[in-house]
Amino acid sequence: MTGTLAFNSALVDRFAADLDRLASAGERLGVAVSGGPDSMALLLLAAAARPGEVEAATVDHGLRPESAAEAVMVRELCEQVGLRHETLRVEVAQAGNLQAAARAARYEALGGWLWDRQLTAIATAHHLDDQVETLVMRLNRGSGVSGLAGVRASGLIPTEDGGRLIRPLLSWRRTELQAVCDAAGVQPVEDPSNLDPRFDRVRLRQALRGSDFLNPEAVARSAAHLAEAEEALNWATHREWLNRVRHTVDRVSYRPANDTPREIRRRVLLGALLFLNDSIADDPPRGRDITHLLLVLEDGGTATLRGMICHGGSKWRFERAPPRR
Repeated sequence: MTGTLAFNSALVDRFAADLDRLASAGERLGVAVSGGPDSMALLLLAAAARPGEVEAATVDHGLRPESAAEAVMVRELCEQVGLRHETLRVEVAQAGNLQAAARAARYEALGGWLWDRQLTAIATAHHLDDQVETLVMRLNRGSGVSGLAGVRASGLIPTEDGGRLIRPLLSWRRTELQAVCDAAGVQPVEDPSNLDPRFDRVRLRQALRGSDFLNPEAVARSAAHLAEAEEALNWATHREWLNRVRHTVDRVSYRPANDTPREIRRRVLLGALLFLNDSIADDPPRGRDITHLLLVLEDGGTATLRGMICHGGSKWRFERAPPRR
């Protein structure tokens, strides 16, 4: 380690500009650092761009024997660049979707750390290549606009308590972040799961590396355009809700106009289900289930989804189904 990135002010200035768009100067920020090249580069850049305003955390999932030593390595680097570091140890159930379970446990730990340390936001190292992989994966699954908007530059930590989550590296390539580590003399670690072809993302990543026709920067711009379209649809849905939805604690009614676009109807429908049962936000209905329900309601029929009775016709009505005898 030859020190911080003060020797390359252009990189620091570039990162500082990206970070300034997401977090104001003076905010106390947390950085999630796994020990991989992406997050180690994020740590180095953040330490140089916001000295005295950043601290770091490493989540140890306990899934690999090397994880504890990797957390120690991150802590030692934080000591060299003047950042406070904390290791957050979690337990992950090794059944079902292991990656999803690890992700949930990681965000739960980071969300608790944010509140304990009174941080204003947590930065993660998602970058442009992650964005491209996410968009292509979701295209392959037939996702709608919301899914195709990809990874957002800012949002909320997906836990009950929430908290701001920012991603200042979405314009940076994976190779650029590795170069940051190389320039600083830092040797990152590589999680073996990132090379395991059993995972969809790994197989996609390997396929994309061999695709010289794909322009990653252009794909990322498409994701950004789709994120703007998603914001516009959310704005229109909010206006539709205010103008055409009435509700009580246990019932929602909606009168769609004849010319209301189907996508807006779909979003109001999902909003009604969430209003009556906010627990489904953690496990929303599948797109095809919502599409089927939408068609039933447009035909004037009645259907049940996630414990909700939904009546169609000129006025759609949603209410909780009575408990089964």
